[in-house]
Amino acid sequence: MRIDVVSIFPAYLEALSLSLVGKAVEAGVISLAVHDLRDATHDRHRTVDDTPYGGGPGMVMSPEPWGESLDALRASGGEAAPVLVIPTPSGVRFDQAMADDWSAAGWLVFACGRYEGIDARVADHYRERSDWAGVLEVSIGDYVLAGGEAAALVMIEAVARLLPGVLGNEVSAREDSFAAGEMSRRVEGPIYTKPPTWRGLDVPDVLMSGHHGRIAQWRREQSEERTRRMRPDLG
Repeated sequence: MRIDVVSIFPAYLEALSLSLVGKAVEAGVISLAVHDLRDATHDRHRTVDDTPYGGGPGMVMSPEPWGESLDALRASGGEAAPVLVIPTPSGVRFDQAMADDWSAAGWLVFACGRYEGIDARVADHYRERSDWAGVLEVSIGDYVLAGGEAAALVMIEAVARLLPGVLGNEVSAREDSFAAGEMSRRVEGPIYTKPPTWRGLDVPDVLMSGHHGRIAQWRREQSEERTRRMRPDLG
């Protein structure tokens, strides 16, 4: 999979060189590049924003540098058609099903906005382009961040861990909270490791029993109970 990220703060994305994503890049499972939007500007101040039409607070990211940067990326990909992902609090809610879909895509481009966001014509333009596989405006939650970089980190990691060869044990992804199948509307139950007793708290006996059927039933019951308690909206 190829992943490109465009931002005015490329250093923000340095976390992608760590942990699972970093290892996937080193192994060649993911081709990852981060691009500075200001490289697509042509004035001495490397300006990427301007005041909003119609008035209002804040600044809006200008379409010109975005168009130049995204066109250059598209031209570097030959026949491949990328999906453009724009993190925004006004977008559709990102979830595990979306991560599953994206993990089958060949190329994702993340456009990380700042200030009041990116001029709406950027999304409109690339949505109409046949050489792009689509434009997705996506939110990671009902709150506002200073920019799209943190959201891009979240979404990239969620997708990357689903790619073959990224996780040491691929069964882990199938048993996650919100995973496809019976877990799709449940969160994962509590988990334990050694020692069997810690500060007066014991690991549940059933997990020490070696009885796989009882363990599976206990985990299912714990998952259902925790979902009712922590996420009643999933019921």
